[in-house]
Order: sequence, then structure tokens, then C-alpha cells
Amino acid sequence: MTSEGSRRRRIALVGTGHRGTGTWGLELLKVYDDRVELVGMCDINPMRLDRAAEVIGRQTPKFTDLATMLATVKPDTLMVCTRDRDHDIHAIMGMEAGCDIIVEKPMATTAEKCARILEAQKRTGRRVDVAFNYRHAPTATRIKQELLAGSIGEVVSVDFHWYLDTIHGADYFRRWHAHREMSGGLFVHKATHHFDLLNWFLASTPREVFARGEQRHYGKQGVQLGERCSTCPGANDCSFYFDLKGDEWLNGLYGEAWQADGYHRDQCVFRPEIDIPDVMSAAILYENGVQVSYSLNTFMPIEGYHLAFNGKKGRIEVRQYERQPWPEPPVDVILKVLNDGTVERIEVPYVKQGHFGGDVKLQGMLLTEGSEDPLHQRADARSGAMSVLCGVAAMESVTSGRAVKLTELEGYPQ
Repeated sequence: MTSEGSRRRRIALVGTGHRGTGTWGLELLKVYDDRVELVGMCDINPMRLDRAAEVIGRQTPKFTDLATMLATVKPDTLMVCTRDRDHDIHAIMGMEAGCDIIVEKPMATTAEKCARILEAQKRTGRRVDVAFNYRHAPTATRIKQELLAGSIGEVVSVDFHWYLDTIHGADYFRRWHAHREMSGGLFVHKATHHFDLLNWFLASTPREVFARGEQRHYGKQGVQLGERCSTCPGANDCSFYFDLKGDEWLNGLYGEAWQADGYHRDQCVFRPEIDIPDVMSAAILYENGVQVSYSLNTFMPIEGYHLAFNGKKGRIEVRQYERQPWPEPPVDVILKVLNDGTVERIEVPYVKQGHFGGDVKLQGMLLTEGSEDPLHQRADARSGAMSVLCGVAAMESVTSGRAVKLTELEGYPQ
């Protein structure tokens, strides 16, 4: 680690897709150029790598092999933004090369892969941070402060329901995320955000999960008219048509880059080989006795979430809107209702970009040596593992039809 006031943190990036190039490349340097020096960029797709370098606009050395990059530029920190299934491989390579690690969520896709990362961290003594940006969003921060203040008493249950609309939700089914082997399914890839928030809010870990999940809208539930939108003969008749060429950012990173690795960014959302649920729910029991009712829906007309904490002395709830067919509210309203009839409306300014404003705050904490962390918002490898294991247990429950204890999973951290 470098200290503030000496030299900038030497950071290298592996994975130059949308998240890597945008959040951990262009946007990171725009805000924290005084703290970070991007010393290397790596991607197995040289066409995407070239485009990413062009967009970021720095004379950063480029590599198509991670081991070569690590040996050549010797970064302080490796930022892992590759496909979920490969996070463990790249994080461990970075640790063994002497780097601290920042890894995008989910930290990994299986309990065994989480265990490998935890073992490597212990063996190498390096630091692993998981990019859980939602912990840093202003509304989540305020909720955590309210819970710590104890005004609603001991929390006994939580209602948490996340809604993805047919813009965002459908996009997971166009990409590699639609295959469980690549992403773990949305109980892992997407819900890792939500399970981590619950773990953090409740200062506890899940004990047991009973879940249901089905494919009700995408995949084989629809009619595939073509392999991908750009070549589909039925594009004019499909409400899920996606014009990749009309999106300058995504087209730059993916439009022609398929020629190097065969990956298409606009695959049909109804291709029959999709093997993940698009409607999910889970009943989660925590070690501290809190019961959670959770759901994730991926084809709603709205985007956002509803979250409520039920305590012995009252209730805290928020309905956060991210996208909906009416004007965006100027503030998020956290409603606190106590058993004595007291009602308090807590207004938090609404932040649209960067995961409700969490991205830039997360980056600042991770890249500023000696940052204070009174709310424990910085998420380590064990935090990353526990959110993944909750999703893995949920998928195992969907498959087996029974409740799954997390301690049953091979690689559960002791």
C-alpha cells in the first residue's frame, strides 16, 4: 500500500468490459487521478483492450496475458473485472504476485472458489476488498446509522424486494450472465449485492436459506427469432430488440470485438440454452435470529427496491426508485414509524448515477490510505464469501427443494 502524500497507488486492471473500462478506468481516473496511476490494462480480447485504452485516454501499457502484466508493471493493486467465474483465478494470481486486490462483485461463483481466495489471502498476507458499492450509497448509509442508533429496537424481520425492469433485467439475459456456469445465476451475480447489504445492515450472517426460482419470461419461455439482435430477421417485431450500434459506448467495446473471441453482446433473450431463473424468492434465517423475506424479479415495468426493517419498537422502510414511468423523485424518503405513534420522514437527496452515488464513495475509501470506516462499509474477502454463499445456498435450495444450511457448503469459512 502507498501512503497519501507520497506516490499515487499503482493500479492495474484486468477485464476491460463495461464495468472495468468505465467505473474502474475512465471514471476512476476522472475523480481520483491524484491518488491513482493506471500502470497496466489486460484483456484476452485485444480489440476490446485497444478500444478501452482509447476511451480512457492514457498511455497505459496493454497486455493480453495477466501473468505477463503482473511481472512487467508490478502494480500495488490489481482490479479484477473479468467474468465472474474467473474472479478467483485472477485474484489469486494477483495476490501471489504481491498485489492487494479489489474484485468486482460477486467475489466468486461457488463456495469452493471463495475458499480458494480466502486461503490465498491468508497465505500471501495480501488485502482483498470486494466492490460492494451499495454499502456506500447515501440512503443505505443513513439506514445503517438508524439501525445502529437502535430507535426501532431489536430487528426481528426484514422485507427486501428488488425490481429489475425490461431494460436492465433483460440485459442479463443477452449476455454471458444468462449461463449459471459463468455467473452462478442472478441469485449469485445480482443478489450478492443484496445479500451483502443484509449482512451489513444486520451485522450477522445467514444460517439457512429456503428458495424458489423459475424461468417464467426469458429463455425457453419465449420464441427465438434469431441468434442476436443485429442479425435477427424478426427484429422489427420484437419488444426486446436491442440496437447495439445505437449505443456508442457499448458498440465501441463490443460491436466488432466479437471477431476476436466470438462473444456477442446482443444475444437473443429467448435462446433456449439460458439456464438461470428470472423470478426468485428466498426465506433467509440469520444467525442472530432475524428472518428475511427476499425476492428478485427481472421483467418489471419499474426499477428499484422496497426495503423494510421490523423491530420490537417500530419499523423503518424505504421505497427507492431508479427508473419508472413518472418523474423521478428529488429525494429518497426513509419512513420511521415507532410503536408509540411517532412518525419521522427522513429525506436523503436522490443520486441517480453510479449505484445511487455509491461508486465514487467506494473508490474514495479504497484508494485513500487510512480512510476512516466507522460504519464498516469496507467489505473484505469474508464479506464477499458470505454474500456468495447465501446465493449458492439459494440455488442449491431451488435445485433440491429443501432448506440449505450454509455450513453444509464445501468451503464454508470457519
